[in-house]
Amino acid sequence: MALITWSSALSTGISEQDTQHKKLIDLINQLNDAMQAGKGTDVMGKVLAELVNYTVYHFSYEEKLMAQHKYEETPAHKAEHAKFVQTAGDFKKKFDAGSAVVSVEIMNFLRDWLTSHIMKTDKKLGQALGKLGVK
Repeated sequence: MALITWSSALSTGISEQDTQHKKLIDLINQLNDAMQAGKGTDVMGKVLAELVNYTVYHFSYEEKLMAQHKYEETPAHKAEHAKFVQTAGDFKKKFDAGSAVVSVEIMNFLRDWLTSHIMKTDKKLGQALGKLGVK
């Protein structure tokens, strides 16, 4: 069962950003499915690595978009990204070292962080860019 389900409520109105958010949701759901099915650390490790790498790619996309359009709240938005990358990267290192496991707590953190970030920070960005004609 999906941990996060995409709905129009999560749409920012920016097509590429929404597509990337759907990919992040899919990766989180894949990781959750692997955890619930008791898949080995090799399977979860691959999905976790893809999630971390895609998140960095996605944040880079958003940050270029903000710079391109001189978005006034770029510093705060980038700070949220940096904090998440640090947290996710630290967890990945612990997971790779065998000192952390993918748990319900981790999955809830990923779900809550992503949905909150989309609903608040990214929607605000989408509204600002929408006023500039970005779709």
